[in-house]
Amino acid sequence: MTIYDISVPLSAATPTYPGDSTIEITSWSALESGDAANVSLLHFGAHSGTHVDAPAHFIAGGAKVEALPLESLLGEVTVVELPPHAMAIEADFVSNNCSQASERILFKTRNSSFWNNPEEGFRTDFTYLAPEAARRLTDMEIRLVGIDYLSIEQFASDKFEAHQILLSSGVVILEGLDLRNVPAGRYELVCLPLRIAGGSGDGSPARAVLRTLT
Repeated sequence: MTIYDISVPLSAATPTYPGDSTIEITSWSALESGDAANVSLLHFGAHSGTHVDAPAHFIAGGAKVEALPLESLLGEVTVVELPPHAMAIEADFVSNNCSQASERILFKTRNSSFWNNPEEGFRTDFTYLAPEAARRLTDMEIRLVGIDYLSIEQFASDKFEAHQILLSSGVVILEGLDLRNVPAGRYELVCLPLRIAGGSGDGSPARAVLRTLT
């Protein structure tokens, strides 16, 4: 069995979506300062690095991250790879390549190569999920959709249609994946966001791993 860690490391060098909080990890107490233990202070947004979007992210009264069904976050998943020139995941691609997929789909795109140089900052030219493709996925009754950058939505979108379509249908969105070393195929997904009970419940950072099925 092979295990792939598809989570992005969190540090001050990790890109964040424009307008979101930057990532700050500082020392609250330190052994070298004479304190009894090392304790770090974490300051970052709920959508930093590898993270899950809950319906409450865009839908008033929508389910919060604490209420997301574990059944959607754990189980068989299909990694579907796009051609390296693809700038968008279109509906036709979904119809032609995802019809035999499991209930969970992770899209591996040219975005994964961006994690080779995170210090270069946020990339606005990332491959995204087109709204019609999102509708096609909901028609297929997919439970979770993941992508290998910080948003499934086209950059600078003002309607957030892909998010709205998926989240209103109860589809969990998993963003910020690192799929550089993962071949296309079927795996077991283990994705556990933090059980955040406070705030608006819009999302949470997550540790996500894939395990081969054989």
